[in-house]
Amino acid sequence: MNRNSNSKKPIVYSAMEVARFCGVVNQTAINWIKSKYIKAFQTPGGQYRVYPEDLVAFMKKKNINVPEELLLACHKSEGKHTLLLVDDDRIWNDVMAKYLTLKLEDTAIIQAFDGFEAGALMVERHPDVVVLDLDLPGIDGIRICKTIREENSFGKPAIVVTTALEDEGLEQECLELGVSKFLKKPVNLPMLAENLIALNSNN
Repeated sequence: MNRNSNSKKPIVYSAMEVARFCGVVNQTAINWIKSKYIKAFQTPGGQYRVYPEDLVAFMKKKNINVPEELLLACHKSEGKHTLLLVDDDRIWNDVMAKYLTLKLEDTAIIQAFDGFEAGALMVERHPDVVVLDLDLPGIDGIRICKTIREENSFGKPAIVVTTALEDEGLEQECLELGVSKFLKKPVNLPMLAENLIALNSNN
């Protein structure tokens, strides 16, 4: 998220590139990804992307020779930042993802649309920052903040809360729980990006 001269986009591979490394046709790689044999995420446009380290893990498990190019990519990808967007409003979630992908060049943007999915991604990816909508269906947003703070398997990410709730004292309660930033909806996207960049600079 830090946009200095040394910033680099995280290295990720398309399904076609995965197929090339593994010596198979594109559809085979897509089937592996859909079957969750290879960890992957989807871009806002619905395209699959795979991190080098996840591809290497799969190839080693399947006894597929790992080329030097891929091992080098794993080394270069170290230090990339990961941002998790948690909001059940899919349109707004996608809008945030597209905007932040453009503004935060060294950051991998991943998305969750409910609390369960968010928890699974935090365990798998250990994001540096979570942008969390407090008003998720059937889930107490404050409880989510507490869980993120207390659950070691989530990697202790910084939390940026977004909410349209008007409960008095909610912001103070969130800040007391260690939330880094409390933003009211509708969220100003340039302001959100600035806050995320500042968070990264302080870490």
